[in-house]
Amino acid sequence: MDKKSTESAPRKRARGRPRAFRADEEAKTIQSLDRALGILKALAEDDGATLTELSERAEQAATTTYRALSTFQRHGIVEFEEDGQIWKIGPQAFRIGSVFLNRTNILAATRPIMRRLMRETGETANLGVERGEKVMFISQVETPQTIRAFFPPGTLSNMHGSGIGKALLAHFAADRAETILKRQGMDRMTEHTITDLGAMRAEFERIRQQGYSVDDEEAVEGMRCVAAPVMNAWGEPVAGLSVSGPAFRLTRERLGTVGRIVRDMAGEATRAMGG
Repeated sequence: MDKKSTESAPRKRARGRPRAFRADEEAKTIQSLDRALGILKALAEDDGATLTELSERAEQAATTTYRALSTFQRHGIVEFEEDGQIWKIGPQAFRIGSVFLNRTNILAATRPIMRRLMRETGETANLGVERGEKVMFISQVETPQTIRAFFPPGTLSNMHGSGIGKALLAHFAADRAETILKRQGMDRMTEHTITDLGAMRAEFERIRQQGYSVDDEEAVEGMRCVAAPVMNAWGEPVAGLSVSGPAFRLTRERLGTVGRIVRDMAGEATRAMGG
């Protein structure tokens, strides 16, 4: 075939899935890979674990857990500390996770705003997004205070008891928000958690009117959070900005003042994102 014929030949479209793929066919998953990833997620829940602890947490046999860990270790995804016989997440896992963070410029746009937010409120500033119908924390600027909130990047939280979660839900389309609440449930995490759908609808209306949400010890006793949504160019909530701290410092008397600061800085982040 000459050069001209080659250039005029139609290009085959690259595929992301086999032609026979059906999304509802769970049988097409690789069971050993599925188990291994479950073990990795169990390891990520804490700052290291022994083989025994991890196999119990992942509900897998110790031999299965060890084979998976050894494979991940060869790729640098996990590390093993001989002294304490502890397995930990490795540097390659961070590199892989960083690809997700680099898909958006929201981290670069919000980081200086988060630092100012921490300085002005004196509390830890957080950035979270909705992933899998939960809040995933992706960035944090910690307060220097001894007692403070801490959410490592990747931490997941139920949306109905989270300041960021409620700020996002309040600005989602109503049917989407209620579908999430019904599917995930509204479990009572503390005596302050909102577990009634009607009460949550009223909460969403209040959030939209004042421009910020409050987690008033709804997820953890003794901790409060104030959050506001960050919007994209189409007015859709793509992230939530918040401050979290102990209730004895983040008092109810301060919530209005802190809420307006968070709301205004979330507005800055929105404008920085072109929203």
